[in-house]
Amino acid sequence: MAPSRHSAPSEEEQLRRNTVGINKETVSNVSSTDFPGHFPGEDHAFSIDRFKSAFSVQFHRNEPNDASFSLVGIDASLANAFRRILIAEIPTLAIEDVYIENNTSVIQDEVLAHRLGLIPFNGGREGIHNFLKWYKKPEAGEDPYANSFDWNTVRLELNVTCTVNPDASPTETDPLKAYNHAHVYAKDIVFVPTGRQVEYFSGENAIAPVNPDILIAKLRPKQSINLAMHMHKGIGADHSKFSPVATASYRLLPLINITRPIIGADAEKFQRCFPEGVIGLEKISREEASRPGSGYEGHAGELKAVVKDTMKDTVSREALRHPEFEGKVKLGRRRDHFIFSIESTGQWDSDELFLEAVKHLKLKCKKLEQQVINMVQ
Repeated sequence: MAPSRHSAPSEEEQLRRNTVGINKETVSNVSSTDFPGHFPGEDHAFSIDRFKSAFSVQFHRNEPNDASFSLVGIDASLANAFRRILIAEIPTLAIEDVYIENNTSVIQDEVLAHRLGLIPFNGGREGIHNFLKWYKKPEAGEDPYANSFDWNTVRLELNVTCTVNPDASPTETDPLKAYNHAHVYAKDIVFVPTGRQVEYFSGENAIAPVNPDILIAKLRPKQSINLAMHMHKGIGADHSKFSPVATASYRLLPLINITRPIIGADAEKFQRCFPEGVIGLEKISREEASRPGSGYEGHAGELKAVVKDTMKDTVSREALRHPEFEGKVKLGRRRDHFIFSIESTGQWDSDELFLEAVKHLKLKCKKLEQQVINMVQ
């Protein structure tokens, strides 16, 4: 039997396959086709070398709480796996138990406890990630404090009473000036270290709200809130308060292909069809105007539309709604180019979160591999 010969698609054909078509009222070419057997005579079997040559990571922004980067050369299933892990499987510290001693505010106990649970906290990274371990809930009938230790529970307190401000004018109508503690903020929560927590959470590393100005409740004179809170580690799959991200999303890289020249007033209108910075205006050079078949003949010095930065595009399809641009532009999205946006809630840096998601996925793959081995044995 003669050995099979595999031909590789041209660069133009590969780009066509990797482009999701954005039409006026439809979306085309949405299904992935790069798998074995789809194209006769082509080898699409997975290999590590081929993956390495096609894959790349490009960072666009890397701030502690906000990162944006591109993953190029992967399938949507992998990109979505990272997104789901970021949202639901990386552990963080959040308020789990609220022990209310006194609450005479207008907010019900259960609503107040829910609001407290959603406040994001930060602290020493070494203590949060390495010192604090998982908390095991006590069985029914056991002492609720039986499994609470310094290495799995963080204690917080909130004790606030609203009083009349003696220095305020009798005609003052602003409650923030007429009363003391009229508003209860996250900064009023006090961290109470126990045991070895002092070693990890002291000074600048103390457990504290990420945003001290989060409003918890509004009080009036003689109203009080006195309660204690226990923080535990958890994951977003259990409750969204444990999710380490405020936002973890991705989008495909937009593609804009100007197929025929767009000149003059049409170029300016074309630019307004896109967000700022996507389309630029350049003067047509004499060389372009003198080149036969360029479409710029006789338009030297006039403005033409050029693509500057497709990453800023939101793919609104506005340009496709105007008849003067019909047949002059093609819109699409690159199927294997994912632009990720990660906003951390504070306990992890945004780039750390992505690396942690990679670790989780690797661990899942190892577990699956072992289960397959056990199944075939």
